[in-house]
Amino acid sequence: MMIFGGVGARWNNLLRGEGLASKAMRGGALTLISFGGSQVLRLASNLILTRLLFPEAFGLMALVYVFMQGLNNFSDVGITPAIMQSKRGDDPKFLDTAWTIQIARGFILWMVTFVLAAPAAHFFDAPLLTQLLPAIGITLFIAAFNPTRLDTANRHLNFGRLTIIELVTQIGALIVAIIAAYILQSVWALVISGILGAVVQLILLTRFLPGHRNRLAWDKTASVELINFGKWVFLSTAVGFFLSQGDKIILGKYLQLETLGIYNIGFFLASFPLLLGGTVTRRILIPIYRERPPKGSRSNFLKLRKMRILLSFVLLSALSVVALWSGPIIELLYDPRYRLAGGILVMIACAQLPQVIVLTYDQAALATGDTRRFFVLTLARTVLLIAGLWLGVEIGGLAGALVGHGLAMVAVYPVVVWLARHQGTWDPLHDFLFAALGFALMGLALWLNQDHVAAVFALNSP
Repeated sequence: MMIFGGVGARWNNLLRGEGLASKAMRGGALTLISFGGSQVLRLASNLILTRLLFPEAFGLMALVYVFMQGLNNFSDVGITPAIMQSKRGDDPKFLDTAWTIQIARGFILWMVTFVLAAPAAHFFDAPLLTQLLPAIGITLFIAAFNPTRLDTANRHLNFGRLTIIELVTQIGALIVAIIAAYILQSVWALVISGILGAVVQLILLTRFLPGHRNRLAWDKTASVELINFGKWVFLSTAVGFFLSQGDKIILGKYLQLETLGIYNIGFFLASFPLLLGGTVTRRILIPIYRERPPKGSRSNFLKLRKMRILLSFVLLSALSVVALWSGPIIELLYDPRYRLAGGILVMIACAQLPQVIVLTYDQAALATGDTRRFFVLTLARTVLLIAGLWLGVEIGGLAGALVGHGLAMVAVYPVVVWLARHQGTWDPLHDFLFAALGFALMGLALWLNQDHVAAVFALNSP
């Protein structure tokens, strides 16, 4: 009884305590709830919209998402990681200066959308982008007014209200998107939903999230720190745009809109596990790396090893479910028009398996303020991915591009080791274990879904 009582007391302390481990556990649980709820809502929206719109519309929506993601990336000047890792992260002058920079950046980027609209429409031969991009661009300006209380909550692993706000915002945006899609039967439903979602999120964050009330201000010392930190983060996120959207840019030029739309369905489902991993590492690992740097002691390294192994196991398990059951998943959720997405889904999931290792390392650089090495890693991943996709699609069409994607993610590993060794986080045991498991699962997934994979290879090369 004493043993069980001791275990119960320990768990109670972890769940309710104010220590770093307790906050990390609660933060991880809330992040899983937030992410899980968000992805369920996204899936519900996707399933409903595929019945209201045609595959060609999803191709156009994929191009819209390219620019939405790009504009979001180019609006990131490192405000959130700067606040999370800086010693002045709770200083009102520092926070107000960061907020002022954020607003200025958001307005500039909105103006940029007017400049990009016509060239984008011409490049993709999609005239509607001329109107869509400036309309979508206003969401960047709206989001720029989000209070730094959002970043403070992440800094201190306080995710309770933030989780509720995120889910309420997404539910509202989902309802608007469905109603608008039913009435308009066009991609404009996405634009309307995005704008109203940004407004609702701003109102909820401002009204219900506790913390410092921002005002326009400028502190020279704070601005120097933010700019010095943010210049490499900005370059990383700018390059990261091509990392996350390079496939859409290249395939959007080679594939018909119908095929691109089906590809986007497969990519949407395959992205769930890595989106979860990225969310958890950004929210949880940066504060932990900051408080317990792995270089500080062997004890810190071993504790972080346990956390990395647990995170990698969860991500690999989630990717495995997607990869192994990709064919049945598509057949269950979508009508026969989207059957090709089954083969695309398993190939993308397999290509992403090597990234499980990368996710557990790259946030350590941000936690220590080493944004230059973080940029080098992002640049290497991007260059290799674009090269793999472009050469692959030239040689073997869509199937070649997907194979090139996977090979590129393997080729970046030496750069990952370089960064991890400098941060004192490199763990060969972790990497070998999950590389072996990943390749074994990859082979099994491709074998189980060979008919769906063969359909992708049967497509004509461009």
